[in-house]
Amino acid sequence: QVQLAESGGGLVQAGGSLRLSCAASVSLFNFNNMAWYRQAPGELGELVAQINSGGVTNYVDSVQGRFAISRDNDKNTMYLQMLNLKPEDTAVYYCKALTSSGGTYWGQGTQVTVSS
Repeated sequence: QVQLAESGGGLVQAGGSLRLSCAASVSLFNFNNMAWYRQAPGELGELVAQINSGGVTNYVDSVQGRFAISRDNDKNTMYLQMLNLKPEDTAVYYCKALTSSGGTYWGQGTQVTVSS
């Protein structure tokens, strides 16, 4: 059974940094795409960043240049390094993984709060 577990969220001041982790219960080679989403209170979920099995990444414009997504296949873990955090980055962050057969898996989420 595939499980994803996020960690690394917390409270940080504007301009600060956090690194989120998404640990998978299986090898990351099972996933052809992995991503980070976020959802702020009262808003729709938003795709923040994604990375495919070849290491190609893309980001929503609002985090371009500040966030970096990566995957460590040896540790079965995906990361989101977040720099220069802003209050508008406050949200629950979720990791998502897709298999080539169409399976979709989500983590339970981790709260990121950025104070001004």
